[in-house]
Amino acid sequence: MALILTSQKVESGHTPSIGGHSRKHAVPETIAATAQRLSRLPPTAFLALYITQRFGVGMTELGALIGIFAVMAVPGSVLGGALADRLGRKGTMLFGLVVSALTSLLLGWASSFQLVFLSLIIVGLFAEVGGPARQAMVADLLPEEQRGQGFGLLRVVHNLAVAVGPIIGGLIATRSFFFLFVADAVTSLITAGVVSTFLRETKPSADSSAERESALQTLQGYGTVLRDIRFTAFVLASMLVMAVSMQMSLTLPVYLRDIHNVSPQGFSYILSLNATMVVLFQFALTRRVRRYQPMLLMALGAALYGLGYVLYGLVSAYALFLSAMVLVTIGEMIFHPTAQAVAAQMAPEDMRGRYMAAYGFTWIIPAMFGTLLSGLIMDNMDPRWVWYATGLAGLTAALAFILLNRQLGASALADEATAVRVAVEVSDIETA
Repeated sequence: MALILTSQKVESGHTPSIGGHSRKHAVPETIAATAQRLSRLPPTAFLALYITQRFGVGMTELGALIGIFAVMAVPGSVLGGALADRLGRKGTMLFGLVVSALTSLLLGWASSFQLVFLSLIIVGLFAEVGGPARQAMVADLLPEEQRGQGFGLLRVVHNLAVAVGPIIGGLIATRSFFFLFVADAVTSLITAGVVSTFLRETKPSADSSAERESALQTLQGYGTVLRDIRFTAFVLASMLVMAVSMQMSLTLPVYLRDIHNVSPQGFSYILSLNATMVVLFQFALTRRVRRYQPMLLMALGAALYGLGYVLYGLVSAYALFLSAMVLVTIGEMIFHPTAQAVAAQMAPEDMRGRYMAAYGFTWIIPAMFGTLLSGLIMDNMDPRWVWYATGLAGLTAALAFILLNRQLGASALADEATAVRVAVEVSDIETA
């Protein structure tokens, strides 16, 4: 933490230098990410338990709620990406954090299922406004050869928060779910203060000779993103993986509680195992796999993801639930850093916010349907089929990435492969 507190502010338009100095400039963003992740993880991880327990609804109703949340996140993310490219990263992040704090309290105060429904519409609309700006800021702060190291640092910090957040959340949830949302709101406001104090605008300066885009033209820029065939194919394949990934925080806790009598506290240990493994082994693993083609790495990660979740439908002992999470986490450690580095590499400098917003659809679209389908299976069929279907989705995604690798060809992937090899080299991050 001493390193974080001694970081310098980032001047607008500054191009980071090579070496430890540029990493210092990325650390204030790490402060913001740490505080925000620590605040938001407990409500996210325990939202399914909260809604099903307090209002006595089934997984089908929960899936519909999450689908509504995801639908509303689409315009929010699109708006956030456009604002990040037009008005700047910092202001967009501050807006997202403050509104997030206020809307989170709506869920805690909701006294009926109908009010939860209305609250999730509002929460969903603003939940992802700041996300594209945060990711674009990381790309702005660091040159290409160090950008992946910055993403790697944020990933470790995120998982440190995951390791701590669910344990704290589990303790609070056994007494009152409401205080989870209060903690989310308070910490989001603290994060806004950190962003306001430590960060300055990083949006690259526009060409003074170029005509400034109108607001409509900024939004129309999403057409350019959609016409990027390589990026669109990559996003579509990644959606399958995210459909698998999101089962961890929504379907899995309810399944383990209802089918295997695992308490919220017991589930928090499973989540913390996942986070602890990432913190301890992410660096070493990425060093070993950096020589391989990124699409093939993502195929391997997707396959391991799917196989890990299949185990939840085959085993019944708590120790084996932990073992399944080990396999899931290895897939996660291979897939996510690689995918994030590829997305950042594909994004043009003047459209980073919009490209990152489009990449955010990899979870938004699956959230519209994935949890609802899982809920329908759990409420009307053998619940174990959720995990068999999840495994099939993971293996299908793996096949999609293999086909992408073949169709794009080695020459088309050469630049991405070089960038990702640098991106995943996060073990040499300096601390001075």
